[in-house]
Amino acid sequence: MTDPVEAPAEVRPRIHIEKVVKSFSGRVVVDVDEMVLGEHPIEGLIGPNGAGKTTLMRMIMHSTALDQGRITLLPSGAEGEQIELSQLPTHHMASHGVVKSNQVIMDFEKLTIWDSLLLALAGAKYEQPLRIFSESDLFQESAETAREFLDFFSFGDPFGHAESAGEKKLLDIVRCLMLKPKFLLLDEPTAGLPDETTDKVMQVVRELAVSGTSIVIVEHDLNVIWSLSDQVHFMAEGSVVMRGDPKTIRENHTVVEKYLGEGHV
Repeated sequence: MTDPVEAPAEVRPRIHIEKVVKSFSGRVVVDVDEMVLGEHPIEGLIGPNGAGKTTLMRMIMHSTALDQGRITLLPSGAEGEQIELSQLPTHHMASHGVVKSNQVIMDFEKLTIWDSLLLALAGAKYEQPLRIFSESDLFQESAETAREFLDFFSFGDPFGHAESAGEKKLLDIVRCLMLKPKFLLLDEPTAGLPDETTDKVMQVVRELAVSGTSIVIVEHDLNVIWSLSDQVHFMAEGSVVMRGDPKTIRENHTVVEKYLGEGHV
């Protein structure tokens, strides 16, 4: 991968979360009064199981509807007006540069690794019956980038199928990267990956952040959070109860006692 040029903070997009609430069967799982994501290049979102982390990320993508509240994309200074994400259907998010990886492994079982990557890039103009004959155009536009990622992550046969859970997880991450996101949400991106591959994912995430992409990571491997994050948000019982740099979060007694354990200090 090429060395990126660091982008100034003011060009980073941010996501503004205001008074958002989500309940399931009468139980409140997310209740965030106000929160801004993207003020730092890479931000971690941690908390115990059931804290509401993944639900909040799905609410940002509007794949989980809000009971109330508002979520707004604040573009970088030169990119125009705010966009109310909570009013958009999920399939419009990528066109605004907001992309999320899947927590649970999802794969197109019948597609090769190569075709799966190309599908991620197929915009609305290709989603018409006769445009299948334009597939070669999409191939030409995207082949070089696809090959870079396939080589970097050492995929075996790009014209074969993703076999292992780790390979499917990695393929999902690469699909996100191929979209060149402006705001990337990663939900447990390294779960099930070997250490060497985890290191490569972390390298690419750092490069994206340096070049101007805002990144938020939900991850149970706290070594990833401590290594990557410039800012960490700690959630518990649906609310953000603390935020700060990794050192501050690691040294907080409440966080240690209720979630991290002494081994992570």
